Amino acid sequence: MPSMGHSTEDDLHTKKMDPSHHHSQNMHHIHKVGVPPKQNLFKEFKDNVKETFFSDEPLRPFKDQTKSRKLLLGIETFFPIVGWVRSYNLSKLRGDIIAGLTIASLCIPQDIGYSKLANLDPQYGLYSSFVPPLIYAFMGSSRDIAIGPVAVVSLLLGTLLQNEIDSATNPIEYRRLAFTATFFAGITQATLGFFRLGFLIDFLSHAAIVGFMGGAAITIALQQLKGFLGIKDFTKNSDIISVLRSVFSSVNHGWNWQTILIGVIFLCFLLFAKFLGKRNKKFFWVPAIAPLISVILATFFVFITHAEKKGVAIVRHIDKGINPSSVNDIYFHGEYLGKGFKIGVVAGMVALTEAIAIGRTFAAMKDYQIDGNKEMVALGAMNVVGSMTSCYVATGSFSRSAVNYMAGCQTAVSNIVMSIVVLLTLLFITPLFKYTPNAILAAIIINAVISLIDIQAAILIWKIDKFDFIACMGAFFGVIFVSVEIGLLIAVSISFAKILLQVTRPRTAILGKLPGTSVYRNILQYPEATKIPGILIVRVDSAIYFSNSNYIKERILRWLTDEEEKLKADDPQTIQFLIVEMSPVTDIDTSGINALEELYNTLQKRDLQLILANPGPTVIDKLHASKIVNLIGQDKIFLTVADAVLSCHPKFAEEP
Repeated sequence: MPSMGHSTEDDLHTKKMDPSHHHSQNMHHIHKVGVPPKQNLFKEFKDNVKETFFSDEPLRPFKDQTKSRKLLLGIETFFPIVGWVRSYNLSKLRGDIIAGLTIASLCIPQDIGYSKLANLDPQYGLYSSFVPPLIYAFMGSSRDIAIGPVAVVSLLLGTLLQNEIDSATNPIEYRRLAFTATFFAGITQATLGFFRLGFLIDFLSHAAIVGFMGGAAITIALQQLKGFLGIKDFTKNSDIISVLRSVFSSVNHGWNWQTILIGVIFLCFLLFAKFLGKRNKKFFWVPAIAPLISVILATFFVFITHAEKKGVAIVRHIDKGINPSSVNDIYFHGEYLGKGFKIGVVAGMVALTEAIAIGRTFAAMKDYQIDGNKEMVALGAMNVVGSMTSCYVATGSFSRSAVNYMAGCQTAVSNIVMSIVVLLTLLFITPLFKYTPNAILAAIIINAVISLIDIQAAILIWKIDKFDFIACMGAFFGVIFVSVEIGLLIAVSISFAKILLQVTRPRTAILGKLPGTSVYRNILQYPEATKIPGILIVRVDSAIYFSNSNYIKERILRWLTDEEEKLKADDPQTIQFLIVEMSPVTDIDTSGINALEELYNTLQKRDLQLILANPGPTVIDKLHASKIVNLIGQDKIFLTVADAVLSCHPKFAEEP
């Protein structure tokens, strides 16, 4: 096709045939739709692959650099610490030490409690806050994220593992499966990062995550009623019906008032500390150290009163010493290999989603960028190493990261400081936790997970998108009434269903002319926009693919039928032209071309003309390649809707 603004012999012939041309040629010149030059197939494929997997241009820093500089940049790619450590100073160290000590005081009691959620002994929670944060400090790109076990992943892992092996009757095999799942969680995370497949985690929508987290928080809190009320015989199921039945069936013989007293007093203290921290940002350290103070006071109280003899359940024993090797405990063959792989993939994806969301949140607050793919590799590496050093799945903790941020952390050194404190705890302090009551651990977990229930976010989701709200509530009720894995499955399923619905049922709209302009807009959004006699203008708001092409064709014909029925009732004039506004149509495939051809043939039988307005470069290129342009007619493809209307109805186009 010739360049825009020039006429061909066909155009001249059309002008002679079309009497309206002479009427309109003095008004303004009608531009034709340009066809992009043919691209090299290999170059086009290469550009598409680059945009999909390398949109952030990871090799850009290596351009025009010396070999030694390239080597250094290559090391920095995998170990960002090499880059920022050169500008590290005492001022930053001071901030990191304060932040590290603060998050350590929060993580130690939380880790002991979270390990119980995963049905593991208390020391495994502490192990998971020693090795993984050290690995992350060297490989991670976030300055604020605090690494360790988290409530949701601990519960998810514990539930999935318990379905395969009973932790009470077979603790050694259960522990081995936990390390295997952690290993494959790390492999999954690192693989996604290495092959730059991070966009896959975006398929779990924000609404589904809000619902899943809220449901998991309530499930976790209900699970803590065992320790909070001192119940010995408690259900292993996580659904709300089973838990409440178990709680109230033991009300007369299973509850322990001393345990309840300890739990209630310290839960109130923790909630007050959290309220104080939120009320005044200067007191951020109060909710951070409150859990450790609670543990110390509760442990001392039980020790001097010997409340354990009156039925108060205590921790009793935490293994002393640093992480033992668990390389030989990982299942690399046998029946549990496949089970460990499946559990690891699920836990790894959930952990990754949480960590990336936290990292991006705090990076935005401090106005710096984190590389999602590097983060995945870092998280994966730390979990792979962790699985070999008796750790279970660790990730970014929102509560600890928030404390880390408010405590003034400067770099990932705060994670190193936290790891050192945990190491000292494992070496010297664990025997002191012997008399720590389970009730205080339950209170700490309940206090921690309450913040995961985001009611304001759910209300906002309801206001913005009702389908998103269904996804949110589906995940929420799935977790609460069935199980954590079913809730997660519902969240993923509804997220995919939304994508499929949007792809297969795209929006279309009827356009009208805004008074006094040559602008055409959706008549529902702009009621003052007027329809043009004898012309129906429809806009398609999506690419036209095999999944939606038939629907789009039928929807356009339904619009046409509806408009003709209205006209028969009000106006004897019938529709003569159908203009399809195609500027939002980013792409079209062979099914879309066929649907367009079928639409053209249907309109021909009804003595209507099909006109296309503003097809994009990809679309016009494919229309020419398929020869459908010859069928519709090159003179029926216009740059704008205004030009299309001008050719059909010049008198109306002149009117203001």
